[in-house]
Order: sequence, then C-alpha cells, then structure tokens
Amino acid sequence: NTDFFANREELTAQADKVLFTGMIDEFYDYCYGELEYRSLKFETEVLDMGNYQGNAVVNYTDYEVPYTRIIEHKHFEFGTQPKTVITREYPAAWEKGKEPYYPVNNDKNNALYQQYKELADKEHKVIFGGRLGGYKYYDMDKVIAAALEMCEKEL
Repeated sequence: NTDFFANREELTAQADKVLFTGMIDEFYDYCYGELEYRSLKFETEVLDMGNYQGNAVVNYTDYEVPYTRIIEHKHFEFGTQPKTVITREYPAAWEKGKEPYYPVNNDKNNALYQQYKELADKEHKVIFGGRLGGYKYYDMDKVIAAALEMCEKEL
C-alpha cells in the first residue's frame, strides 16, 4: 500500500509496534534491489452440477497439467447447493503490481534477503512476519507456529 510507505514515520509514531507482513524489499523501497516472488493466476467457474471433485482442494503435480490445484469452495463448509464453484490455480511469474504469494528461496535471493534482514534487525518499532516479511516459504502449520512464537517473544 503506497499510503503506508509514504506515511511510515507517521504510522510508527502512533504505535508501540507495527507488524509488517508485506514484502520486506518494498518496505525498504528496494534499496538493495528486488527480491523474486512467485505469483498465481486464478480461473473461477460456476458449474451446473452438485459436485465436481468431492473435496475442497485437489493438488495436481503432473507436469502436463497446467494448474497446480483446483479448489471447490462448497466443500469448506459442506455446502449442498445445486451448483458448485471451482477455482483453478495456475503458477504465474511475479512483477510489480501483481500479488506476490511465494518467495523464491535460492542462493541469490536468500543473500539479498540477508541484507534486508540486517536493516530489519535494527528496527525497534517494526516486526516483520509471514512469508513476505520473513522471505520464507511456510506451510500453514509453520506460519501459525511462527506467529505464536513471535507473539510470545513480543508480548
């Protein structure tokens, strides 16, 4: 959010701590360069059937299949509607303006992240968290564990 970055000093003056879960390189205005991210593209479809795949999420790992998963939303809440909504998730290259979903953890990006982390470690009022703030891929159980550890340390 551009407003956050323009008013960073004003916002941090209003709070004892700020939890930032956005892109750490964007927070520092890309002063060392851009980290790489992977994005996603979604295609949603309403189908005239009660059930498409029987599960909320099915992952596809075959090289020949262009999408990585299909989400059938009604199965998260055990819906019984006569139609169903599915979303296909496709991998997509990230560029500014797109949503960054995953960090690209390779040697080049991890070294660049370390430079940003050194800046972050000097912050007294800003805590960096999540996949983008910590530039680390987390499964959801690990995200929750990291958030609880952060809360225990900070609170």
